Amino acid sequence: MPEQRGATLVELVMTIVIISVAIAGVVGAFALISGRSADPLNQTRAVELAQLYMDEILTRKYDNSVPQGGVPKYSGGCNIGAEAGEERGTYDDVDDYNDLTDSPPKNARDNDGEVLDGYAGFSVSISVACAGADVGLPGSEAKRIDLTVLAPGGQSFAFSAYRANF
Repeated sequence: MPEQRGATLVELVMTIVIISVAIAGVVGAFALISGRSADPLNQTRAVELAQLYMDEILTRKYDNSVPQGGVPKYSGGCNIGAEAGEERGTYDDVDDYNDLTDSPPKNARDNDGEVLDGYAGFSVSISVACAGADVGLPGSEAKRIDLTVLAPGGQSFAFSAYRANF
């Protein structure tokens, strides 16, 4: 009788089971990796967005009573909050931004005034507080700007800066 070659049914079933388990593990690993692939992009966009807002805020005067250029130095108390009737387009001092919550897709603009794409789902919230003691100055001599960027995936990024009375 001639010798038979080939695989038995049991060997074929075992091979299929082993390959199936291996493929399931690889697919699971790819799913985990692809689910986190947007994180670095959101982090980069959050930093860019925070930089845009901080640049805008820090170019404003320390207080509404200070003349443009900051001379003479403001000598009053620390005031926080926008003056009556002001909106973001007319903010002229740092503390006007206190309690601002913004959706950047309609408001984030580059230096040329062009609306920036790619910020759908991001939001920015800003708070300003008197914080001279934080940096070794009298309480009314510095303001801390806390900016929080919330990314679409629910990630929160916090940034802070100080604006001194000079």
